[in-house]
Amino acid sequence: MAFDSLTVFANGRFCRYDEAKIGLMTHALHYGTGCFEGARGYWNEREQEVYFLFLREHYERLHASAKILMMSLPYSVDELIEITLELCRRNEFRENLYLRPFVYKSQEMIGVRLHDVADTFALIAMPFSSYFETDDGLKATVSAWRRIDDNTAPARAKVTGVYVNSALAKSEAILDGFDEAIMLSADGHVSEGSAENIFIVRRGELITPDVSQNILEGCTRRAVMTIARDELHLTVVERAIDRTEIFTCEELFFTGSAAGVQWVKAVDHRSIGDGTMGPITEKIHAIYEGIMRHENPKYASWLTPAYAKTRA
Repeated sequence: MAFDSLTVFANGRFCRYDEAKIGLMTHALHYGTGCFEGARGYWNEREQEVYFLFLREHYERLHASAKILMMSLPYSVDELIEITLELCRRNEFRENLYLRPFVYKSQEMIGVRLHDVADTFALIAMPFSSYFETDDGLKATVSAWRRIDDNTAPARAKVTGVYVNSALAKSEAILDGFDEAIMLSADGHVSEGSAENIFIVRRGELITPDVSQNILEGCTRRAVMTIARDELHLTVVERAIDRTEIFTCEELFFTGSAAGVQWVKAVDHRSIGDGTMGPITEKIHAIYEGIMRHENPKYASWLTPAYAKTRA
């Protein structure tokens, strides 16, 4: 993907991507002292509109992550939303998008610490289709790498340096012939994928790891639980999940802003159910797809349109 012609937001202004540079001694580059979000925008051809999903929630979480890393984010949530919409309009996007807002320790210096180091906010929006290369169900494996513990580094914050944990698990899975990794927590319970939350279906209940399992509290995770309760009238349970439960469950799927709702057909060479997308997963996936494209007015508040103000 060619980035140079994109307009981005960096150092307090809109500029071309190739004008936004950081130095080789930037603190975040050496020590992983940054935090980020990953949000999606969906193009609605009929309405000629880009709809951003959970934009406010993502920026609220970015503020929370920044607080954990002792960072000063110079823009309110409302200001970040306005910057995002303006960035979309300046690029004249008419396609699905991925947003990458991040705040990082930008001072060029040596020294491992969080205090007394300058911070900078930046935002990139780019065309984006899908996170996984297949819609035919994923083959997953339980990773040898454990999910990082919240007492080691903040698991509920999207910290740049922490994602080496995910990278190790993801590469292990891909190089071993799988599509995605399932990471266990320090106590051996199911935590999440390399960059997604995880759900299983057992005996008609939708089950997902609770927050004590070092998960990232995902925006899509919360949306799926709402859909399951309000639309499908399912019992949704947040609890510890044993490793062998994922081998014997009827359905299993990942959720995430980039991934959406992505079903899993096998884990460690064991079929999930009959190896096809299960009925509950299929219904949740269909409802979620309709919501993100502004086809379900009941959930219109989850979306932020990019071009509505220019047409008002």
